[in-house]
Parts: sequence; C-alpha cells; structure tokens
Amino acid sequence: MKETIIIAGFGGQGVLSMGKILAYSGVMQDFEVTWMPSYGPEMRGGTANVTVVLSDSRISSPIASEFDSAIILNQQSLDKFESKVKPGGILIYDTNGITHAPTRTDINVYTIDAAAECARLGNAKMFNTMILGGYLKVKPVVKMENVMEGLKKSLPERAWKLLPQNEEAIRHGGEIIKKIR
Repeated sequence: MKETIIIAGFGGQGVLSMGKILAYSGVMQDFEVTWMPSYGPEMRGGTANVTVVLSDSRISSPIASEFDSAIILNQQSLDKFESKVKPGGILIYDTNGITHAPTRTDINVYTIDAAAECARLGNAKMFNTMILGGYLKVKPVVKMENVMEGLKKSLPERAWKLLPQNEEAIRHGGEIIKKIR
C-alpha cells in the first residue's frame, strides 16, 4: 500500500495540521511516512499545501508530481492540482470559495460542505478535522484510533480538551461528504 496525498488551500485553514495528523496517524500504524509542507512567507491567508506519503514499504522521495488523492480548499489550489491527480484517483473539495468545479472525468470527485457546516454548528475550529473525516470515509488509509493519537500528538496539551469535539467533527465529516462523479 502506498498513498500519496496533497492537501492545499490558504494558510489558516488547517492544511498543514491535516497533513501532520495523517503523518502521525501513519507512524502510529507502523507505516513509512513523509510530510512535506510548502507555504508562502505570509502563512495565514497565503497559499499553503502539504504532501503526505503513507506506505507499508520504504519511500524513495517525499516529492511527488502525481497524487492518489487531493484535498482542495480553494480555487487556486484546484486550478494547480486537479491535473496532478492520477487517473482513477480522488479529488475532494470544500465548496466554499470554489467558483469552477473540477472538470476531469477520469477521477473520483467528492464535495464536502465543511465551511458551511462549521458555520451552521458555530465552530469554525473543527473545519480541518471535518474535512479529514470526509477523506478518511472515502479512503480509510489509517484507523480511527491512530487518527485520534495523531491528533493528540499534533495538538498542544492545552488543546487536548477539544479532542472529543475533533473526534465528533471527523465522524461528521464522514457523514456529509458526497460523491459527484
């Protein structure tokens, strides 16, 4: 098994955190893991993406030109990474801020209205874990108990009180993701 994932959006959306949670989860599951962030100097509000590779064998390079899965959180990232999803791969996008939906027909495309759902629930801090839950519903590459351990490792101790809310957001993300093709 080898899964190459790109997560891309604006700084402040939890892009790097999502990647870190996946990476820690993979480590907990005894996978070989790489986590390679990329962001502009302005961070919050600037573009950000992270490549995560999870594998049950050695990983030759953290650099990828094609991805098994793409999690996209803004139009600029969709424009940049849609073409880099492998045929038969998965593209998941949050509908907030996307003005032109993906056009490829050789990939599986899913939407998740996590921004709208977080606004409805009054808890914007759960956005990235809700998105992560949608991805894990579609592609359960790591077990939930490892995701929770990865989440705990990636959060500062002062935020551990939010672990139950994050777990619920992950589960809820799995409920609201929709396949469009």
